[in-house]
Amino acid sequence: MTPDGTARVRGAIDGERLDRPPFGWWGHTYEREWSPRELANVTVDRRRSFGWDFVKLQPRACCFGEALGSEYRPSGRPDTGPVLVRPAVSDVEGWSRLPAVDAGSRALADQVEALRLVVEELGSGVPVIQTVFSPLMVAGFLVGEDPPRMARELLERPDVVEPALDRIAAMLADFSVRSIEAGAAGVFFAIAAFASADLVPPDAYAARVLPHDRAVLDALPEAAWFNVLHLCGPRQRFDVADRLALPVVSWSIHEAGNPSLAGGARMTDKTVMGGVDQARTLVHGTPEEVERQARAATQDTAGVGVIVAPGCSVAPRAPEANLRALAAGVGANR
Repeated sequence: MTPDGTARVRGAIDGERLDRPPFGWWGHTYEREWSPRELANVTVDRRRSFGWDFVKLQPRACCFGEALGSEYRPSGRPDTGPVLVRPAVSDVEGWSRLPAVDAGSRALADQVEALRLVVEELGSGVPVIQTVFSPLMVAGFLVGEDPPRMARELLERPDVVEPALDRIAAMLADFSVRSIEAGAAGVFFAIAAFASADLVPPDAYAARVLPHDRAVLDALPEAAWFNVLHLCGPRQRFDVADRLALPVVSWSIHEAGNPSLAGGARMTDKTVMGGVDQARTLVHGTPEEVERQARAATQDTAGVGVIVAPGCSVAPRAPEANLRALAAGVGANR
C-alpha cells in the first residue's frame, strides 16, 4: 500500500527508510492572500496539481505586523508583495506603546480560517502546517521591515524592546494554538536573519531572544507533531535548532556559510528539510537542474530523515515546469 503524505512525513521524522522522501514547496500568491477563501482555494489547487506530501500555508507576510498596528495595502500585482503604508513603531519609544493583542485580530483570524478550510478540503492524508514568524522577526516588520534597525534597538534598548517581545510572543502563541485547534499538524517557525551572528551576537540571542522564541513553542499542544524550525538566510547558527528542539529544521544549503543537508543533520540530529535552490535554480534553471538537486538531496542523506523542499519561499515567476520537476526528482508518481 502506497503511504499517504502524513505517513511519509511521519516516517521521515521517525528516521524510517521510505520508498521515496516526502516533498513540497510553497510560495506567495500576492493577489489571493487577502481573503481566507481565496488563499485556501489556491493552496488546495496547488497541492492537487503538484502532488505535495504536505502543505505549508503561505499567509501574507505582513499579517503579524498588521495585527499589531502596521498598515499595508495590496500591491495589485501578482509579482509584488504588500506595500507598507505606515509602520507600527516609528521610534524606539514606540515599543512601550505596542498593544497586547491576541489571534482574534482580523489579520490573524483570516490565516487560521484559511488553514481550517485547507484541512477540511484535503483531509487527514495531507498534513498542513501554519507559518509562524518568530517574535523578533515580527518586530522587524513593525519597524518597516528593517532587520538591522531592529537588532540595533534590541541591543541598545532591551528595557523597552524585550517587554514588547513578550507581548508579541503571547500573540504568536495564541495564534499557534488556534491553528492547531483548526487542524494544523504543526507550525513552520521562521527566524529570518536573526539566527545569524551577522545581526545578533550568540550570547545576546541566547539571553534576549531565545526566551521569547521558547514562549511561543512551549505553548504548542501535544497534537502538534510536524513542527519545523526555518533558519532563513546565510551563515545560520545551528545551535539555535538544538535549543528550540523542534523535530525538523529547514534552511537553504545554497546560502553562504550554511551546511549541506547531511552536514546539518549531523549538527542537529534532526530531520532536515531543503536541498533545492529556490532563488536561482527554481526560477532561472532548467527542469533537469531541479531534478538533479532533488535527487542530490536524497543521495546526500541516503534518503533517511529528509524532506525535499526549497530552501525558502519560491518566487511567483518560477516556471511551472521547474516546479513539477521537483516531484520527478524525488521519484513521485505524477
